[in-house]
Order: sequence, then structure tokens, then C-alpha cells
Amino acid sequence: MKRTGAGLPALLALVGGGLGWLIEVALVSAGAAVLLPPVSLPVALVGISALVLAAGWPIRQAVHGASGHRVDPFRAMRVVLLAKASTLAGSLLGGAAVGVAIYLASRPVLPSASSLATTLLSVGGAIILIVCGLLVEHWCRVPPEDDGDESRKLVLQGE
Repeated sequence: MKRTGAGLPALLALVGGGLGWLIEVALVSAGAAVLLPPVSLPVALVGISALVLAAGWPIRQAVHGASGHRVDPFRAMRVVLLAKASTLAGSLLGGAAVGVAIYLASRPVLPSASSLATTLLSVGGAIILIVCGLLVEHWCRVPPEDDGDESRKLVLQGE
């Protein structure tokens, strides 16, 4: 499994931003109210970030030798998938929040500060989720084996 690069999250952020902006335009064109992220969204994103960090910490400790416990490979794979999914979901949600913020800021009559603040807090929560997902994915990386010393011993013994 490859680590998450910058390409896919950036693409998802662009798609989310475009969809967020288009949904706002479509709603206002139809005469409906603007769709704003709820106040609970940034709180939920930060809470999910904390859960992702809590799931990845024991694996980091085991990989770095700080704990004497072995790592269950199935649990490690689940944590890596959770981290990757968090990164991608955070990119999509963050992009959608940016699209909503751009739409709100581009209106001739600016919205209330609270509606723009919740949108910007949602962007911040999504950024925190992306960073935590990438960090936990890095924690679950298996360190390279130290084969250099072993091959050197074999070469010296063969001479």
C-alpha cells in the first residue's frame, strides 16, 4: 500500500470546492436558503482527528520500540486505512467548506460574521483532520531493516 501523496487530496479538495460552490449557486438560483455548515462540524472533525491520533499512537510506540508489545498487522492495517480515509474525507470536506466560503465572500451583500466564521472553522477542522491522518499514516510505516550490517558480516566471513 502506498502512502497518500499530495495529488489525490488536492484533487478531492478541488472537487469538493467546486461542488460546494455549485450547490450554493444552485440553491440560491432556485430561491432556497444558502447551505451553511453547522457549528458541530468543526467540533466533530477535531474529535475524529483525536480518535485517529489515539488509534495510531500505540502502533507508533510499538514500531519505535517504546513498548514491548507486538503490533497486530490487521489492526495496523485498519489504522492505516482509517488514517488514509480521514485524509481524503478531510480534503473533500475542507474543499467544500472553501467553496462555500468563496461563494459567501463573493456576494454583494456579505453574510453575518457567524455564518462565515463557522465555514472558516470547518476549513480549519478539515485541515486538522488531514494533518492527523497523514501523521498517523506516517507513524504506521515500517522502519527499514538494517541489512547493511548483516551483508557486511557475510562479506567479511566469505573472505
